[in-house]
Amino acid sequence: MTRANPKTPAKIEDSSAKTYDIEQVVRERYAAGAEAVQPELCCPVVDYNHEFLDVLPPEILEKDYGCGDPSKYVSPGEVVVDLGSGAGKVCYILSQKVGRRGAVIGVDCNDQMLALARKYETEIGKRIGYQNVRFVKGRIQDLALDAERVAALLRRHPVGTIEELSAFETECERLRRDEPMIRDNSVDVVVSNCVLNLVRPADKRRLFGELFRVLKRGGRAVISDIVSDEDPTPDILGDPDLWSGCIAGAFREDRFLQMFEEARFYGIEILSRSKEPWHTINGIEFRSMTVRAYKGKEGACLERHQAVTYRGPWRSVTDDDGHVLHRGRRMAVCDKTFKIYTDPKGPYADDLVPIKPLIDVPRDDAKPFDCHSPQFRHPRQTKGEDYRETTGSDPTQICDTDGCC
Repeated sequence: MTRANPKTPAKIEDSSAKTYDIEQVVRERYAAGAEAVQPELCCPVVDYNHEFLDVLPPEILEKDYGCGDPSKYVSPGEVVVDLGSGAGKVCYILSQKVGRRGAVIGVDCNDQMLALARKYETEIGKRIGYQNVRFVKGRIQDLALDAERVAALLRRHPVGTIEELSAFETECERLRRDEPMIRDNSVDVVVSNCVLNLVRPADKRRLFGELFRVLKRGGRAVISDIVSDEDPTPDILGDPDLWSGCIAGAFREDRFLQMFEEARFYGIEILSRSKEPWHTINGIEFRSMTVRAYKGKEGACLERHQAVTYRGPWRSVTDDDGHVLHRGRRMAVCDKTFKIYTDPKGPYADDLVPIKPLIDVPRDDAKPFDCHSPQFRHPRQTKGEDYRETTGSDPTQICDTDGCC
């Protein structure tokens, strides 16, 4: 693996590893990657749809550093944020996928990469016939704070004393609250291509919270990143080149999924996982994986006499909230869960048969539903206790003259 040579060691949070500044190491290497192609920089082979590459200039294609293609899971008309947008390749692919009615926001903290991505905004917009992409400067673990506004603030009010630092921090908090770079509940999809692993360990939990914050209810995160099958060793964590090269900060596979769960996502699934490792170091395998997760399971549980039947093939399955669904059995669910399960854009609709009540229970009349224990739904609960309908042919003549039904 080609090694970069960061100039300045500083900080890392792992006490067993050497001390250096992860953010500085990453900035320096990706700044260099914007100036000249670095073939070994975080880029297992990715098979993008060439239909969307024709409008992109060679400079963007050559300086793309990623490990997957989250853009294939985005639909027309959606608002998408790309975390760590780099040279802009995925953003410009997304621009074509979401179309005129959609919008794309690329977020990066590297000035050289932002300059490269912005350089072609007008040209690519003319080629596809519309302009729906913008690039903003910020840290992906702090999507509310516009780094360019912060820089302007520091130019107007340099910080030299504790009092000035306090005033600066107060203004940053005001900007996050009153003028956020990306608002709460404003985005349909958040994507990222091999960037989350570059965030400092101490900030990763906050990062997943930011993914959740900016998504609309029903929105989703589609994240391609490097994962490992074991925890990185202290030697790996202590190597700044392996941090900037998307190795040392890789999530352990199971922990990656757990981070989404802890951030209150649901419907978490592995969309793709490289069969062969990208790198193996000291027996630890590092490979690309793409994960999708949804937001929107919050809210009251109300009884509206709805049910679902799990199609199979497993005998039973358990969802993220502990609901156990038994194959072929009518399972009682609350109104919120019923909507999540039957959403055609969600992760469950193809696996479940929805069963609506014969007589609708108005939401305002619905009573609380206990979601903590599995409940089978008797057909009479959905049809009504007084249901006595008889339809079709004479029930005494249900077979034809040959004796076959």
